[in-house]
Amino acid sequence: MSIDVESPLAHLSEETVEALAREFDAIHDEVYADLGERDRRYIKAVIAAQRQLAVAGRVLLLGSAAKPAWWAGTACLGMAKILENMEIGHNVMHGQWDWMNDPDIHSSSWDWDTASTAKAWKHSHNYIHHTFTNIRGKDKDLGYEIMRIDPHQKWHPVYLAQPFYNVLLMAFFEWGVALHDMDLEAVRAGEKSWPEVWEDLKGIAGKARAQLVKDYAGWPLISAGAFGLAQLAFRGRLGQPETSRLGRLLRSLRPTGRGSGVADILDRTIPGVERTFLATLVANATANIIRNVWAHGIIFCGHFPDQTYTFSPREVENETRGGWYVRQLVGAANIEGSPLFHIISGNLGYQVEHHLYPDMPSSRYAEIAPKVREICQRYELPYNSGGLVKQWSMVHRTILRLAFPGGAPRPKPGPYRGELDPGGATGPSEAARFRQRVPAGSAAAGPEHDSGGVNVSLPPRGQD
Repeated sequence: MSIDVESPLAHLSEETVEALAREFDAIHDEVYADLGERDRRYIKAVIAAQRQLAVAGRVLLLGSAAKPAWWAGTACLGMAKILENMEIGHNVMHGQWDWMNDPDIHSSSWDWDTASTAKAWKHSHNYIHHTFTNIRGKDKDLGYEIMRIDPHQKWHPVYLAQPFYNVLLMAFFEWGVALHDMDLEAVRAGEKSWPEVWEDLKGIAGKARAQLVKDYAGWPLISAGAFGLAQLAFRGRLGQPETSRLGRLLRSLRPTGRGSGVADILDRTIPGVERTFLATLVANATANIIRNVWAHGIIFCGHFPDQTYTFSPREVENETRGGWYVRQLVGAANIEGSPLFHIISGNLGYQVEHHLYPDMPSSRYAEIAPKVREICQRYELPYNSGGLVKQWSMVHRTILRLAFPGGAPRPKPGPYRGELDPGGATGPSEAARFRQRVPAGSAAAGPEHDSGGVNVSLPPRGQD
């Protein structure tokens, strides 16, 4: 049974594809000519809000033995971690804010609170994924090398377990991405040297050590210490368990004699300290899992629902700039939601716009989305979009179905049929008006421009 899918470029001539490229270039250049103070204020405000949430979460978790403080602190910390990874870390390291030349908000200096090292992630994601998007055998993010999410991928019995290890990947996504960034396939093929592997492992170990010390030792100890000091200040009147966990353990090992005496002392002094330490540790672990599950969901929904296309290496031979744009356009899918949803998703609800312009500040994606849709309508191209539940359901249906042999591509959407003008007005299209505003001297701009975070390789611009 054939599983070929007609290329979305099939109905476009070479000249039309290059005209399309000029229109997409024009959108990019217009935005870059307009970047300024409001954009700077936006990213600084998001960073400030993230840090305030993190501080609020840590302060609330000083009282984590109380359930209201535990829930509120965990929620604040989980949201802080989501913002730090999605709207800040991912986008800063993409080079989206390098134009500010701010040494504190720059792709060359930023590191994030996750298991992936900045260097490895920028290579595997910024270069490999965004250059070879959805090219089978080249885009390492296509199933993250452990899942069969496209029927063109050869089936192997190990995929029978993918619905189960996908659940583990959701909970520990940051660690899965860190291992993925090492490119184990290149290691097996001998394309990556063992010194490079060792460097990657040292980097991951350093990130793991930092997270373990911070979330599973340092902050729990601070919370426990705060409870101990409060108990002293209130002369032991704070509620706490009647016995100590350590005391119970000591009694089980030495039920009589000196061990029993030490256990009695522990029962009088540290039950609340122990409870607070463990409550904060569990809260921090929960916040990390919240962040991981959210990141997994947003990323999978933006790449693997039914609407997205994949490509064979042969299909993209001699790819033009316009062809690259179309591949980005149809290889991603948007997730519809509120402005708050888009902020906490890193604006990756606009995954289509992000793949067209990975270096563009994420806060601008909502502005350019109508222009992208208008181009899709005129050129009779799909514009993939859907609600979170719809996209998430499709993704996990695919993961379940393709765990078994066989499978065929799901039906692809037809050309976008939205309204050119919601008011029904006639006259030049927005894109036609927009093309007249392309700034002079902008040829050096574009998703491939030289930056510490932007390393996308795509065909050069045509000469007008």
